[in-house]
Parts: sequence; structure tokens; C-alpha cells
Amino acid sequence: MALIITDECINCDVCEPECPNGAIAMGEEIYEIDPLKCTECVGHFDEPQCVVVCPVDCIPKDPEHPENQQQLLGKFFRLHPDKTPYLQGGLKT
Repeated sequence: MALIITDECINCDVCEPECPNGAIAMGEEIYEIDPLKCTECVGHFDEPQCVVVCPVDCIPKDPEHPENQQQLLGKFFRLHPDKTPYLQGGLKT
């Protein structure tokens, strides 16, 4: 499932540049995650990079956008048709 940024966000600006899909952008008051672009970093990293860098732990899974690993990988391929996924052992070429 895609991730969501909750209202505990302090607008520290560390999550946006970490997103390899460009899914994070500033909203009206806090940062927001575009669920159509969020793959939870599947295809790029072993864990969501925004979650790793968030100092206030305000990026949980979005219950309104449930997706399994296979669906997230499919989204990765749609967003990055020129790449193959990061799978055990590193980025395959």
C-alpha cells in the first residue's frame, strides 16, 4: 500500500528529496504523498526511504490504498520502464 504523511509532519523537508519516484510534494500545510507514485521504495530500496529519514515517525501505510508487494512492483515498472527491480543481491541490469 502507498504511504501517507500524517498531520504530525513538522515540514522538516527531509523526506521529499529521498523519494526516488517523486511522490512527495508540499501540500497546503504539510507534505503529501501521491499514492499513484508511491511504491514504498519497492524496486529501489529494501525499505521506504522517507520513513527512514523522518524524524517524527509520521509516515505510516495508507489504509485507503492497500497494495501488496506484487502490485507495488508493477507500479515501479510503470513508473520506471527502463529499470529492472532491486531484488535480493542488488539492482539487476
